[in-house]
Amino acid sequence: MKKIFVFIGNPDKESFSTALGNAYVSGAREAGYEVRMTHIADMRFDPILHHGYRVIQELEPDLVKFQEDVKWCEHFVTVCPIWWSSIPALMKGLIDRAWMPDFAFKFRKGRIPGWHRLLCGRSARVIITSNESPLILWMLFGGTINHFTRAVLRFSGFKPLRRTWIYGMRKLSPERAQKVIARVERLGRKGK
Repeated sequence: MKKIFVFIGNPDKESFSTALGNAYVSGAREAGYEVRMTHIADMRFDPILHHGYRVIQELEPDLVKFQEDVKWCEHFVTVCPIWWSSIPALMKGLIDRAWMPDFAFKFRKGRIPGWHRLLCGRSARVIITSNESPLILWMLFGGTINHFTRAVLRFSGFKPLRRTWIYGMRKLSPERAQKVIARVERLGRKGK
């Protein structure tokens, strides 16, 4: 039985991200997968690195649980919007605080630079919502989600790494919304 951790990175619990996360969880549980879900809106932690990485802050219990869930899972699903060409600030703060050395990666010592990917053996899917199409965003601002998919997930060993991009959120009709929710539920049933 596959272990799946679904993380909703939109701080608004009434968002379409929450509906998509719930749909994925519903499909995955229906298929018999073991699923854990966390919504960033329910977490309590300081998202600010007050001293950068010079002084490591003690992790709050919600960040420790987040790390445990990431280590526990075989498949990590993140649902988040693109705001101002990036992930929400609170989600970025979670990454700054929780995605630490000895949890997700470990830099090599010696003359040859590099790192060990400590989260290998896990796959990931990132479900992104935005008003504009990914092509328009890429042409205007570059790879808006790459810092999360490549510099966080791939950097620490997640592979394969898949994206589902849902755009046109401003004009999302109720009919299209239901089709998108059904599509995400199907992804959950497949465990992908």
